[in-house]
Amino acid sequence: MSQLNAPIADPASVDAAIENRFCVRAFKREVLVPRSQIERLLQIASRAPSGTNTQPWKVYVLEGATRDALCDKVCEAHDSLRDHPELETRYRPDYDYYPRHWVDPYLARRRQNGWSLYGLLGIGKGDKDRMHAQHQRNFRLFDAPVGLMFTVDRVMGQGSLVDYGMFLQNLMVAARAHGLHTCPQAAWNDYASIVLPHIGATAEEMLVCGMALGYADETALINTYSTPREPVASFTHWVE
Repeated sequence: MSQLNAPIADPASVDAAIENRFCVRAFKREVLVPRSQIERLLQIASRAPSGTNTQPWKVYVLEGATRDALCDKVCEAHDSLRDHPELETRYRPDYDYYPRHWVDPYLARRRQNGWSLYGLLGIGKGDKDRMHAQHQRNFRLFDAPVGLMFTVDRVMGQGSLVDYGMFLQNLMVAARAHGLHTCPQAAWNDYASIVLPHIGATAEEMLVCGMALGYADETALINTYSTPREPVASFTHWVE
């Protein structure tokens, strides 16, 4: 059957996989994900559209000792940067994921997200040590057994990041449909100078982001946190 007329047997399940995808920040480290399942998810994700079918994504899968070694390296750098802020110039992302100057409504949404997340965990505004520790959970992949690092060739244009976003969304939704959870992570980008050589990427590659993949820890308080979404009317303009 062709892609043109293949039926979607259960549209509600497709909707549910999208609507129930969220950023999980506590995984079951001991529950592994079979390589065959990871390969299947990446195969599904690769059906994402891309300009002139360039398919710009490159994926590095980290498990076991290589995963742990990268986590150790970046956690050490994260601690060093806290203790020696002058090292900031050593750890810079390859591209601006966030705006250099925040304005509303984006600033308000960002603050609400931070306050809500830290508030749930009982971390006060001035508690820098606990904030640092919670941020460092990113670099432990929130205990997920699988870490994914995504790169793109530097020669590609900004449109390839749009293509990449669709690939990543495909991957996260497919993972959710198969009972897995994910957390996309731009936090790794600051430490691209550590990540890229560790995974064997070439100098012609740029780190796009990382992602944690695994089975969610249903007992973790942090996994009860869900971000709000704006109503359709607030971001939609009907042009007639």
